[in-house]
Amino acid sequence: MKRTTDLLITIPLFLLLLPLLLICALLVRLSSPGPVFFRQPRLGLNGRPFSIVKFRTMKHDAPALRCPDGSAWTREDDPRITGMGRFLRKTSLDELPQLWNVLRGEMSIVGPRPDQVDQLQYYTEAEKAKLRVKPGLTGLAQISGRNAIPWQARKALDVDYVNRQSLALDALILVKTIPYVFFRTGVNGQ
Repeated sequence: MKRTTDLLITIPLFLLLLPLLLICALLVRLSSPGPVFFRQPRLGLNGRPFSIVKFRTMKHDAPALRCPDGSAWTREDDPRITGMGRFLRKTSLDELPQLWNVLRGEMSIVGPRPDQVDQLQYYTEAEKAKLRVKPGLTGLAQISGRNAIPWQARKALDVDYVNRQSLALDALILVKTIPYVFFRTGVNGQ
């Protein structure tokens, strides 16, 4: 049922947003050297890696930085982020290419956000429960503060989602995601 719901939402949304996706792709291409898309191995269902697709928001070949807890280092004033990338992140437009990941069945509309493959080493046994479902474009952590809350809290919310998942909860998360995107809440860490 969830896969059917994902497709019923994603196919029309992808077609509706296609002109915006093309404009964003052109702006990324014109704003800085490097590829339009950023691809990175992420943890999928049952911990199987898949390649997530986003619009590139950082300078080409920018180094990955980590916080001591293993979370990705994110700051609004990060010098690795391009001017266009800063806009894409604030508006969450950089995430739109992940609709392709949903169409391919690697992600769902709602679920835990997929962490980078090497971050698995920082998971506790209890946190590995988040890998029992497909990762999502949005989830409990995104409507609870996104990157403004610590990674440990985001992982706990992901596990909570796995334990309580239902179509009703998915619908609630989708509705609550809208103000987070429009008001750009919690996009960068503190």
